[in-house]
Amino acid sequence: MSSQAQCPFHQSAAGPSNRDWWPNQLPLEILHQHSSKSDPMGEGFDYAREFKSIDYAALKKDLADLMTDSQDWWPADFGHYGPLFVRMAWHSAGTYRIGDGRGGGGRGQQRFAPLNSWPDNVSLDKARRLLWPIKQ
Repeated sequence: MSSQAQCPFHQSAAGPSNRDWWPNQLPLEILHQHSSKSDPMGEGFDYAREFKSIDYAALKKDLADLMTDSQDWWPADFGHYGPLFVRMAWHSAGTYRIGDGRGGGGRGQQRFAPLNSWPDNVSLDKARRLLWPIKQ
């Protein structure tokens, strides 16, 4: 097939990556290593076994009940906590930094300083407090 007959937009979806724009970046792969010193569960922890031990139906019911169980110390907006938890997830994911690959919702960093004191995360401690009894 001649080049004249090909679609001119075929390659347009592949844009430059961060590495293309900044080729002299520091190699940050070392930050993603998993050290036994940073593992809070210890060497004998079996995540798959522990996950299977969770009563998923009861957990799901507890979360569904929590959504509409408005508390006096932090009343649910229009009788439902769903929007508060969506906001917490949104702000947690928003901490991801593409520059060094750190942050994001996967490590629960929003519980700790300085993220928990950022002005845009105000009152999200209430959402974590609501979830704490279920986490226990």
